[in-house]
Amino acid sequence: MVKRGIKTLGFVGTADPYGENWAKVMAVQCEKHGIKIVASERFQRQDTSVTGQSLKLLMAKPDAVLVAAPGSSSVMPQTTLFDQGYKGQMYQTHGAAMDAFLQLGGKKVEGTILAASLMLVLPEMPDNHPSKPVARQYIDAYTKAYGSAPATFGANVYDAGLLLEKAIPVAEQKAQPGTPEFRAALRLALENTHEMSGTQGVYNMTPEDHSGFDERGRELITVKDGHWTLLK
Repeated sequence: MVKRGIKTLGFVGTADPYGENWAKVMAVQCEKHGIKIVASERFQRQDTSVTGQSLKLLMAKPDAVLVAAPGSSSVMPQTTLFDQGYKGQMYQTHGAAMDAFLQLGGKKVEGTILAASLMLVLPEMPDNHPSKPVARQYIDAYTKAYGSAPATFGANVYDAGLLLEKAIPVAEQKAQPGTPEFRAALRLALENTHEMSGTQGVYNMTPEDHSGFDERGRELITVKDGHWTLLK
């Protein structure tokens, strides 16, 4: 947003922990980077209309709007703003990172920007990216088993399995499974995960960081011609 000269931002998110946490984080980040939030709206995931919220956003005339909503609920705020004539830049969160967003939004979500998993743009990723072969293996195995490519969200669980696959043998050397000592050892092993490649990025965990991602765990992505593509 800073690089694109965004000075004012409209925010619309779900009225639940997902939307509220995004609102809190964006308030801090926007203040830090000199961007003014000129409108902040909420809606329920099951709502069938967000006309009122979108009109308030339009009246505030923001340079850009960020939609913070998971799954299919991310589509309606953006398509409504499109129908009402909003011409500013649209941003989404990783909650919109699925093919259903493209299918439901169609041309109305063209040009959307979000940060999300490299799985969405895997063919564009360099072959030396440590997560590319892991993600390719997961996608191929899932597609063979179920007949369609997976969403990125299932890969989170797959990565959890990879983390456990590596940590459990380490914990077993220190304690018997099923005991409090084993659980403590397992936690310690997970928190000492170093340079483990998963489908979503490379994990380096610490007692303070249970995400473990660095810049290799996210890509700036846009919608171009109805497809996900790396933002140039």
